[in-house]
Amino acid sequence: MVRNPLPTSLAQGVDTAVIALWLGHERVETTQIYVHADMSIKERALARTAPPNTTPGRYRPPDSLLAFLTGL
Repeated sequence: MVRNPLPTSLAQGVDTAVIALWLGHERVETTQIYVHADMSIKERALARTAPPNTTPGRYRPPDSLLAFLTGL
């Protein structure tokens, strides 16, 4: 499972309870797991999850997918 990096980046100057609400966590303790994660450990883990023969970069959804999601 890949964990969400957002809480770690938001943790600077934002109350953990607010981050928990944004992410839909029932308990602030759940958010603490993410906020206190070491970024270097997370980066190494994510690097190992890249499928072989792929170019790293941001996912760009096709227009047909965006149109479908807009229509929901």
